[in-house]
Amino acid sequence: MFKTFTFPILFILSFYGSNVVAEETSNRVAAKSDWAVFVGEAPNECWAVSAPKETSNKRGGVNVDVKRGQIQLFAIYRPSDDVKGQIAFTGGYPFAEGRNITMKIDGITYELPTDGEWAWPPSADDDKKIIAAMKSGSKAVLTAQSKRGTVTKDTFSLLGFTAAIKEASKRCSS
Repeated sequence: MFKTFTFPILFILSFYGSNVVAEETSNRVAAKSDWAVFVGEAPNECWAVSAPKETSNKRGGVNVDVKRGQIQLFAIYRPSDDVKGQIAFTGGYPFAEGRNITMKIDGITYELPTDGEWAWPPSADDDKKIIAAMKSGSKAVLTAQSKRGTVTKDTFSLLGFTAAIKEASKRCSS
């Protein structure tokens, strides 16, 4: 069972990570080191989001240049659905079908099923475990494979993650 996002998040995501976000939307409510916090209005939802600090793209073990869309890691809060911390990742390209991505945080590996360009932990319990690891970790490394066979590795800083999810949770407490 995969989770869905509403239009406000997708709209904001199209601008996040560029200078346009400050000019086009007022939904960004906080910046916490390497993480930003956004609030949506309909439905009420909040999310902490970060872009990778490093990316690597390899095909056949050789570094390659590839065109990717937005690469982002999220923690989402949606009180109307009783969502209290849902992890999501988008790699900026369609993932290979039937292959999970791996998320490694301080030596512990988690498997995230994929659907198109998105990946999520398989259950709310897995979300909780990953969030706990992210709170105490220093970086998260997500490794995936595209439909074309490119293996990507995206490294996210976790500096500011705890403060960002506290802010998102506070703003979306029911």
